[in-house]
Amino acid sequence: MRIAMVGTGYVGLVSGTCFAEFGHDVVCVDLDKDKIERLKKGEVPIYEPGLEDLLARQIEAGRISFTTAIADAIGGADAVFIAVGTPSRRFGRDADLSYVYDAARDIARAAKDYVVVVDKSTVPVGTAGEVERIMREENAELDFDVVSNPEFLREGAAIEDFMRPDRVVVGAESDRAQKIMREIYRPLYINETPIVFTKRETAELIKYAANAFLATKITFINEIADLCEKVGADVQEVAKGIGLDGRIGGKFLHAGPGYGGSCFPKDTAALTRTGQKYGAAQRIVETVVSVNEDRKAHMADKVIAACGGDVRGKKIGILGVAFKPNTDDMRDSPSLTIIPILQQEGAVIAAYDPEAMPEAKKLLSDVDWQSGPYDVAKDADVLVIITEWNEFRALDLERLGTLMKEKRLIDLRNIYKTTDMEGTGFHYVSIGRPEVGGAGQEILREVSNG
Repeated sequence: MRIAMVGTGYVGLVSGTCFAEFGHDVVCVDLDKDKIERLKKGEVPIYEPGLEDLLARQIEAGRISFTTAIADAIGGADAVFIAVGTPSRRFGRDADLSYVYDAARDIARAAKDYVVVVDKSTVPVGTAGEVERIMREENAELDFDVVSNPEFLREGAAIEDFMRPDRVVVGAESDRAQKIMREIYRPLYINETPIVFTKRETAELIKYAANAFLATKITFINEIADLCEKVGADVQEVAKGIGLDGRIGGKFLHAGPGYGGSCFPKDTAALTRTGQKYGAAQRIVETVVSVNEDRKAHMADKVIAACGGDVRGKKIGILGVAFKPNTDDMRDSPSLTIIPILQQEGAVIAAYDPEAMPEAKKLLSDVDWQSGPYDVAKDADVLVIITEWNEFRALDLERLGTLMKEKRLIDLRNIYKTTDMEGTGFHYVSIGRPEVGGAGQEILREVSNG
């Protein structure tokens, strides 16, 4: 089948490349001329493991192409996917749908024959209906259907998620549109992937409800971690104990500094706003949003407490600034809250991230960016792990100890075992577990209660 992908951001580029891998003829369109020229050469503007190689294969096979002319992309297409950005508005929690609606107008003007228009961008309930209204207003003679097909891609594992998804959700209200969507996802039928066909509004809400639920699980275990620290329990054992219950499951029960990224913050905010708009307040999710924001600031307090309650003039080494490993995405990363607070308290910051430093340099000032974890550790009073990149999982602790001014390690991702830290000489602080070799917990309690 012939597919047009409007937008070559994270979702559009991954989806277009994977559809090409399925054997479809894909044309990706974007207004950014520089980006299109780079993509034609096989240069990927985002960091996603495996994407560059996969794209190169599709270009060589002639199954994917790039253009800035939407009419060229849409001509002869069986389906046109809208995969443009839907960021939160600067002043408010509403999703900005202007790019989606602009794309709808462009498609209506360019299309000549029947086409299925697919909302792939994450959009609030009712957006598919509004896209249909806009397109009919723009071109009353056009024969088309609008479908909702939300994405469920995890940054860092997007290709695997697309090729072997838990499910595919399609909101399509005509047999004709359903038939085309079945054909597009036919390779997944062979793998017995569940394909859920629903009304458009249901499909739109499934996306927001799924992300809000996962964000709630993260926030729940983070609050349990705080309680563990007070009562002397181990949050990882608690998570394992409850996660073995099939009704709960162990995924997303990993205590840490709070969620970030392109999806959870934006989608939880949009869901709460939708609830307010329709008079069905999402109070649990509203609380999750508030608690998560407080969580990030609390992590800075944790670092300060581990340093004896004062970080003025101290060098703090930061390992990882992206919101999660295997991505260069800095959106709503906990580091964007933690680092400025430490700087305000007088700390000197050195940092390293394997992929996110180019973007982080635009967002964080007065940071001494280094080329590796041991460069960061040199003369540091404390080392703080914010992002659990694999290269931080087996650090040479003896080497670190010889480089650092003080042997303090704050592990905000619990990637080390407390038993392994015993006898190393490090004051080791993690999340929701007993400290090793230090008395900072009492100070942290004072900070928290103050």
